[in-house]
Amino acid sequence: MRLRGTWGRVARSLLAPSTMDCLICGKKSRVPSALPGVCKSCQASIPWIHHPRCPKCGRHVGCPDCSRSSGPAQIVCNRSAVAYTSGMREILGQYKYRGNERLGPLLGLMLDEAYTILQAERGPTPRDGGSKQRDHLNPAIKSKRNRLWQADLLVPVPVSASRLAERGFNQAERLADVLSRRRGVPQLPLLVRTHHTGKQSFKTRAERLADMKHAFAVNPDSAVGSQFANWLEASGRQLQPPPLQIIIIDDIYTTGSTIRACSETITLLAASFGYTAEIYSLTWARS
Repeated sequence: MRLRGTWGRVARSLLAPSTMDCLICGKKSRVPSALPGVCKSCQASIPWIHHPRCPKCGRHVGCPDCSRSSGPAQIVCNRSAVAYTSGMREILGQYKYRGNERLGPLLGLMLDEAYTILQAERGPTPRDGGSKQRDHLNPAIKSKRNRLWQADLLVPVPVSASRLAERGFNQAERLADVLSRRRGVPQLPLLVRTHHTGKQSFKTRAERLADMKHAFAVNPDSAVGSQFANWLEASGRQLQPPPLQIIIIDDIYTTGSTIRACSETITLLAASFGYTAEIYSLTWARS
């Protein structure tokens, strides 16, 4: 009888769904959601931005920043996966400041939702001379008569040396890694920070804009420069190459000052090689 009872418990454990600790709430759950490691309750509470109200910055509510901006547009648009609510702030804080690196792949997977939205908005790309050239830039793209828009390159926003030493990793680079693997789009650390700007969350919009002036420069690492040059050379360098489709990756979009500063440097870099660039940004959250 004891043996039969033991086998019965084993059989029930094999047939019953295994439990998991939800990455967000930490509670045990037998029913996972579409997001690996997240329970259905937490999945339902995520404030996704599926329909941005601002077509420029991707904000989910009314946007005074884009309407009052008089300067030239540095990016085509930004799209973010979620609204930066208190719940999302807690998740990002666990990852960035409290060392819960198990959340990294989850945040990257969530960012992929923003890529899906951007891709749908850009629409299908006709198979013409321009798109053929981008096939050389990104061999992962399969030739089709009409295919979905695809980025050519991902560029993570760099962190300062002091921040990297404090945190141990660059969260934007980790996000770009996940997206690169999922979409077959290469990523390159084309930029470096020229100086430490401090935590932007404690600063006003004007202070952030001032901080970001000349905050980024082209990565002086010769290996990175060679990678970029080789990547461009694979395009064949036609007389009138199509604009490079480049996405800047970061964790949060607040005023857009960081993204604009990065975009300006990337635009100048592309021009130095004889290319124009259409630059977008994807961020995990939009404040």
